[in-house]
Amino acid sequence: MTKIFRPAPQPLSSAGFTLIELMLSMTILLVVMAGVTEGVMQMSKGNRTVSNRAAMHAGVRNATELLQQEVGQAGRIALPGTVTTTTAVVAGVATVTLATTAAGAATSGVFVGERLAIDLGDLKEVITVTAISGNQITAVFANAHAAGVRVSPTGGFAAGVVPTTMADGSTGTVLKILGDINDDGNMVYVEYRCDFESGRLYRNSMAFDAAVKPAVTVEQVLLDNIEPNPGEDQDCFQYQEKTVVGVTYVIGVAITLTVRTANIDATSLLRQRETKALLNVSPRNVFNVWQMASLDQSEYVQPMPPATAALLADE
Repeated sequence: MTKIFRPAPQPLSSAGFTLIELMLSMTILLVVMAGVTEGVMQMSKGNRTVSNRAAMHAGVRNATELLQQEVGQAGRIALPGTVTTTTAVVAGVATVTLATTAAGAATSGVFVGERLAIDLGDLKEVITVTAISGNQITAVFANAHAAGVRVSPTGGFAAGVVPTTMADGSTGTVLKILGDINDDGNMVYVEYRCDFESGRLYRNSMAFDAAVKPAVTVEQVLLDNIEPNPGEDQDCFQYQEKTVVGVTYVIGVAITLTVRTANIDATSLLRQRETKALLNVSPRNVFNVWQMASLDQSEYVQPMPPATAALLADE
C-alpha cells in the first residue's frame, strides 16, 4: 500500500495588521472621535446659549415685575400706625395732640398741606394740616371733636407718578413715584433711572421726607446690560396723562426694557437681545384720585409733600 504523506501543519502567522490596514483603522477611529467631539462641543455651546438667555430673561422679568408692582402701588397715602387724638378739639383754628400705636413720633408721615379725616359719623370731616410741632398738628376744624377719635389720611397723591409737566418731573428715562410703595405704612419716594451710557437700570428709594437724595451707587443696580429700545421711541417709560382743574394725573405708564446677554453667544458670536414691554401699567391709587377729582371731590386729592418736592431735582 502506498503511503500518502501530508505536509506538517504550519504555525499561525503572528505578523498582525499590515501598515495599510493600520492606517485605515486609525483614520476611521479619528473620524468617529471627531464627530463625537463636535457633537459634545455643539451641546456645550447650546447649553451656554440657553443659560445666557435664561439669565437675561430672568433679570428683565424680575425688573418688570417689580416695576409693575410699585407703579401699581404709587399714590397710596398712609400713616405708620393707628393715630388718635389725645385732647379734645374745638371748632375753628385749633392745635391737637396725637398718639399712635406705632413706634416713633405720632406725626411721622404727616406733612404740612396733608388732608386728614377725623372722627366718625356726622362729626367726620376732612382737615388740612397747616403746621406740625412735635406730636401736635394745627388745622381749621369745622366741628368740635372729643379726645380719642381716629385720625387717618384720605384719598391719594395726585403726583403718585410724578407727571412730566411738573418741574423736575418724570421723563422717558427717569420714572419718579411716591407713596406707600411697600404697603407697610411708610411712604417713600422712588426713582427708576435708565442709564444707557452705563447700560444699567437703577432703583433709588428713600423716605418721602429725606433730607437729601442718596447718591446713585452700584448697590442700586436693578438690571445690567440695558440698551435703547429698537425703533424711533427708544425711551424706557411713556406716560398717559389727564388734567383736571389744572392738576395733571398720570393714569397709565408704558414700560419697555431692552436687554442683552452678558456674554457673547458661542454659536452666533453675537450678543442675544430681548425686549420686554408692559404697555399699560395703571397706578390704581392715582387713577382713583383722578376719578374723584373729575367728580369735583377735591378733598381726596393729596398734594405733594414739600420735602418730596425738594427731592425731585437731579443732583
